[in-house]
Formats: sequence, C-alpha cells, structure tokens
Amino acid sequence: MAGKIPDLNATVRAGTGKGAARQARRDGMVPGVVYGGGTDPLPINIPFNDLFKKLKAGRFLSTLWNLKVDGHDDVRVICRNVQRDVVKDLPTHLDLMRLHRNTKVNLFIHVDFINEEEAPGIKKGGVLTVVRPEVELNVVAGDIPEHLVCDLTGREVGDVIHISDIELPKGAKTTIDRDFVVANLSAPSSLRSADDEEGDEVEAGDVPTTGDEDAAEE
Repeated sequence: MAGKIPDLNATVRAGTGKGAARQARRDGMVPGVVYGGGTDPLPINIPFNDLFKKLKAGRFLSTLWNLKVDGHDDVRVICRNVQRDVVKDLPTHLDLMRLHRNTKVNLFIHVDFINEEEAPGIKKGGVLTVVRPEVELNVVAGDIPEHLVCDLTGREVGDVIHISDIELPKGAKTTIDRDFVVANLSAPSSLRSADDEEGDEVEAGDVPTTGDEDAAEE
C-alpha cells in the first residue's frame, strides 16, 4: 500500500541564469531546476522558509516528493543535490529529478510494531527497545509502502528482531547487505536489578577463607 507522499510547493522561475537566481534569493526564494522524465528542464523557485523547515526535519534527499507547480501537472520528484552557502550553510539552489512509476529509489520507511498485547515478554514487564524506527529500502517509485510491519506475537524477553523477521514489500530490498537488528525485547529494570543483587551475594559467599583465618578461629 502506497503511503501519502508529502507535497513540495514551487513556482515557475521567470528567466534563467545568475541574475534570475540572485533575484529569487532576494525575494526569499530558493532557485532550483526540475529535470529528467523525458521532459525539458523546468526552472523553479521554492519559498526559503518552507524548504529550510523540510531540510531541518531530515531525510530530505531520501524522501519522495509530490512537486506542485502552478500550471503544471503534479509530478513525483526526488532531490539529487542541495547547494549551500559556504559560510552560512543555508540552501542556495537545488536539483530535483522527475521519477517514473517504475523508477527505483532509496527511501526510509517507518516500522510499525503491532500485537504488543500478544507478546509474553511484554506481559512480564519486558521493554521493547527499537533500534531502527525506520529502515532504508530500495523500492519502486510507483509502489512505495506506507510502513513496514513487525509482529510481536509470541515474543519473549531476550528476543532480538532482525530485518529478516519482517516481511518486505514485493520488489523491495534493504540498502544494507546484512541481517541487521531492528529491535529487541529486554528484561524489565526491576528484574535486572534483582539479578545484579543476587550475583553480588553469590560472589561474596564464594570468597574462600585463608589458613590464617582458620587458625584464628581455633
């Protein structure tokens, strides 16, 4: 099931070249260009504040965007480059590439954990520790999953959940070529503390007595 693709709003930039780009920046816009898809490049402007918020949120270059430009059909794009000011590190230009439905892209997909009530380990007070709330997948642009599902049914304390335990969408694969950990179910802190105290008592009781101590008792 495809997830909702976030919108990226832009306007057509009048003119090209350095002069038009400088004017766009003076107007509080970030100039950019949309290319690919068998169509001519389209010069655009994106409101600086809007773009800055999206960049600050992270994953901008690995997010599929629904580009909305007045007078043009919506198109799916992915950002291939963001140029920044060398001193202020603020965005000054960006390149967007149009995608066909069968184009493959790398995107971060959220992991949903379900059926916690069916996990004996959680019923005993175990704690679910999520190592990777998102997993980067290579997916087809026209069939992007909304999320991945990790079923916790039957999970016990001490269980480790790997990516191989999660069913991936058809045609999708991870960008990391190993069976990495997604989450684990650890013992409750109270149980860990009790185990530590018990271990301390055993260690104290196991300290051997010396011959001098035996002589003193006699």
